[in-house]
Order: sequence, then structure tokens, then C-alpha cells
Amino acid sequence: MNEAAIQRKYSTIGFSLFFAWLLSFPFEGQILYSLAENSEADGSFLSLVAVLAHFIGLFTSGFFIKRQFAAKMTMINSTVVCISGSLVFFLPFSFLWYIAMVPMAYFAGLCVASWGFYYKTYSHPSQRIKTAADVLILSNIIMIFTNVVTVSTSGFIGLGIIIIALLGALLMTFRLEASPGEGYTKGVYPVRFPQNTSSILKPLVFLSVFIVIITINSGLMYQVVTPAFGHFELLTSYYWAVPYIVALLILRNMPERTNKAYILYVAMIMIGLSFISFMWLDTSVTSYLIINTLMLGAFGVCDLFWWSILGNIFDYSDNPAQILGIGLSMNVLGIIIGGIIGNHIFSLDNGIRLASIIALVVIFIVMIMLPILNTQLTKLLKNHPFIIKFANMVEGEQDKALSTFKSDKNLTEKEMEVVKLLLRGYTYKAMSENLFISENTLKYHIKNIYQKLNINNKMELIKLFTDKN
Repeated sequence: MNEAAIQRKYSTIGFSLFFAWLLSFPFEGQILYSLAENSEADGSFLSLVAVLAHFIGLFTSGFFIKRQFAAKMTMINSTVVCISGSLVFFLPFSFLWYIAMVPMAYFAGLCVASWGFYYKTYSHPSQRIKTAADVLILSNIIMIFTNVVTVSTSGFIGLGIIIIALLGALLMTFRLEASPGEGYTKGVYPVRFPQNTSSILKPLVFLSVFIVIITINSGLMYQVVTPAFGHFELLTSYYWAVPYIVALLILRNMPERTNKAYILYVAMIMIGLSFISFMWLDTSVTSYLIINTLMLGAFGVCDLFWWSILGNIFDYSDNPAQILGIGLSMNVLGIIIGGIIGNHIFSLDNGIRLASIIALVVIFIVMIMLPILNTQLTKLLKNHPFIIKFANMVEGEQDKALSTFKSDKNLTEKEMEVVKLLLRGYTYKAMSENLFISENTLKYHIKNIYQKLNINNKMELIKLFTDKN
């Protein structure tokens, strides 16, 4: 194992241990709610304070963490702050809990963003999707363990275990390089600046908006769905993150040649089905298993999507902490918005139905955004597994592939123009304007195309084209 691989191993294990603490304790963690329940503390308010401080930490990190040396020092100092702050929660409840929570959550945001330097430097671009999956899988396995221990025993025992995880994270961080030395040059990947700043800014902004919108549903899950099944305390502790981990394992171990471009669409459908089920089913064990499996499996796909996309955007920036910090802060912002909405509607008589309707509206908006997001990302990223293959081709390659497709499928010139725009992610309105035809005429052409190709929707068209090419 070369030095770069060793550094990747240390950074992955250390960060996973730290992230497990974050998920288990301050960030809507079972330990926090257990400690609050056994004291006079307001668990929901403590959690909101933590999430807000964490958002600020993530968002601001890149403005003053600009080198790997600063990133390592920040990770060490942040872990020490989090250990010290966690110890305060062994004391009886007082205002000290709130005083400790704010710096803990803020420095946790700095630590998460700082890891971006190690994520970029010691993982080859083709490895980053696996590195992200490894971190998310390991941290969630540890979280499940601490959740089960907390529910079965007490929050103090769970807190003690997760502090030990922080100590392990600190030891791993000490073993990381403060700067990539000569021995690691093979593990360091050069910055590939785009031709102009706007070419990275626009895709990143659009990705950030996409993340905020879809994670509103995560906030609804935390504040509406999870409490609805709170009476199955042990079951939810064991099973809650299992579908999430399974989805990540499947994606991580898929062959590299497997086309993952449609999996995000499948994930959106799964989230929609989970909220429809939540609206119509009861709160039995069977209902929980159906709803949670669909919802958490889909969220696993979504998290890996933006963690890996952000990882590939690193190649166009000399400050990965800023890219990762801003990207993940949008994740947290969406959860905050969804959580606030969920808190306001959960106590209403029709709260469950209203939450589900909001979630379905979010899915509808996201499904409209996905083709546009794909088009934006392909201007920057060329070989990411979640990006549709056709959009990665240069103009000449697209025309050649379409010409072959036309002769094979016996399509007319007009139908091929429609196919080309469909594959490029155009909306019906944009297509009709581009082709100077009405939307009704456009729908007629699309219907004929689908009949000739023996398919039913756009996703099948994309699959048919990419399999052919």
C-alpha cells in the first residue's frame, strides 16, 4: 500500500468516526433526545440550535481554511472542542448545555468541510464515489450501534461510547499529513481550472439549489415521519438507517461500467411512494418497514450523488473545504427548512397528509429540475457515473450517435430533432419554442417516437440510447 493509500485510509476512518458522533449526538441524534428526555431540556430546541450552528460552520469554513495545514489544525482543534463540549452533557441540565452545543456544532461544521482537502488529495477522481460511500456507510453503522445502546441502556452510556469514537477520530487525524509531501505526489491531483469562473459557479449554484429543495423532505422526515413511529423505539433504532446503508453498499459495489444515470430518478420515485404510503397507511410495524425502506434507501442515493459530485468539482478549485462546506451546508439548510415546516404542521389534525402533499410537491419540482441539473453538470464533469452519457458527448459525437440511432430505429428528421432535445434535457415548452411547433404537436411526435421504439417514457428513451452507444 503506497503512502497516498495509507493517508486515504486514515482520513476515511478518522472522519467516519467524527461523522458518527455528529449523527449520533448533536445532529438530530438519538443520544441528544435521550438525554433531553431524562432532564428538563427541550430536545427539539437543542437540536435546532445545533443544526443552525452546524450550518454556519459549514458555510463559513472555506473563507478562512485555505490550505491543507490549516485543515488539519482545524480538524484537531474541532475534535478537541467537540470532546470537551460532549463532556458537559454528563452534568445535570443547565444553561451550560446550550453554551456547549453552539461551539460544538459550529466547529463540527468546520471539521467536516476541512476534510475536503483529504477527500480531494488522497482519492483519485474515480475513487471519490467509493470514498464518500465508505464514510457514509461506516458512520451510519456506528450510529446504529450507539442508537441501540442508548435505547437499550441510557443516553449517558451512548454518550460515553461516542466520545470514545471522537478520541479515535483525534488519533487518526494526528496521523494525517499537514501538507502533501513529495512521497505523495502520485496521490495529489492537479487543479483543472475551467476557462472562466462562471463555468464552475453556475453548476455549483444550481446543484446547491437542488440540494436545498430535495432535503426539505429530509427535514419533514425528521420532524413528522420519525415521530409518527416513535412508539417502536427499539425497531427504529435498529432498522432506521439499514436501507440507507444497503443502498450505499449496492451503489458502491456496482461495476464501474454500470450506468447509474437513471438511479437518481428511481430515488425520486421512491421518496414519492414513501410519502404516499405515509399518507395512506397506518402506523403499524409493516407500514414503518415499507415507508422507511423506500425513504431511507432513496436518501442514501441522494447523499452519495451530491457527496460524489462535490468531490469531482474539487478538481476545478484549489479550496475543496469551501466547495464541500457550501455544498453540505445546503443539505443542512434544506433540513432546517423542512424541519421548521414539519414542526408547524405535525400537531395539526391533518398534519401527516399536509406533510406528504408538501413532500410530493418537492418531488415534482425536483423532477423538473433534474434534466436541467444534468445539463449544467455536464458542462463541468465529463465522466461522473450519475450523469447521463449523451450529455457528456461533444457536439460531433452526439450527431454521429444520433445518425446511427436514426437509421437503426427508422425515425423521421423531425422525430430525430425531438429525440435530440429530449436527450439533452429540454422541457416541453423549450422544445416547442426551439422547433417552432405547438406543445400539442410536440406531444404527438413524442407519442409516435415512443410507439416506434416500443417504450413508455423519457427514462426508457435515455436507457435505450445509452445502451446502444
